[in-house]
Amino acid sequence: MNIVCLDMEGVLVPEIWIAFSEASGIPELRRTTRDEPDYDKLMKFRLGILKEHKLGLNEIQATIAKIDPLPGAKEFLDELRSTTQVLILSDTFEQFAMPLMKKLGYPTIFCNTLEVAPDGEITGYKMRCEKSKLSTVKALQSIGYETIASGDSFNDLAMIQASKAGFLFKSTEKIKADHPELPAFEEFPDLLNAIKNAL
Repeated sequence: MNIVCLDMEGVLVPEIWIAFSEASGIPELRRTTRDEPDYDKLMKFRLGILKEHKLGLNEIQATIAKIDPLPGAKEFLDELRSTTQVLILSDTFEQFAMPLMKKLGYPTIFCNTLEVAPDGEITGYKMRCEKSKLSTVKALQSIGYETIASGDSFNDLAMIQASKAGFLFKSTEKIKADHPELPAFEEFPDLLNAIKNAL
């Protein structure tokens, strides 16, 4: 029994924080897990900047409402889901992901949650579990699934390496150079073919 585990941002939808960086005019918010492997450090950095600029969930959600999935992402997901089980594993937050899941036809997503004050200030965040992507892949394997994984960032490498097949998708030149053993793709049809061949 197979299950495909996909990252969300950078793979199916544009990077939310980059979009918000552009919308807010705050270049420091462009940093993502492609740049910073330590997610806790990255989130504390982001929350500090939001607080400094008095920005919160409402402003970020207004930007997310204008984000569409990457061209071809929904068709790729629809085709993949007609073939096998698919689970999106993301370090994003429910409050960010749900509007985007609607545009993708409501695939199943496991992600984290934000702690938000009544005025919309993001006061903290709650991670679903430690090393959430790797932990989830290992848990799926423990109940009889073989996993196939794909993502673009540092925080996807562990789940890709722990799976029976794993692929980089729309990744950085540095990550691709550091991991020549991982097949890397830029287009959805190529990733779809690779996953189907691995099933």
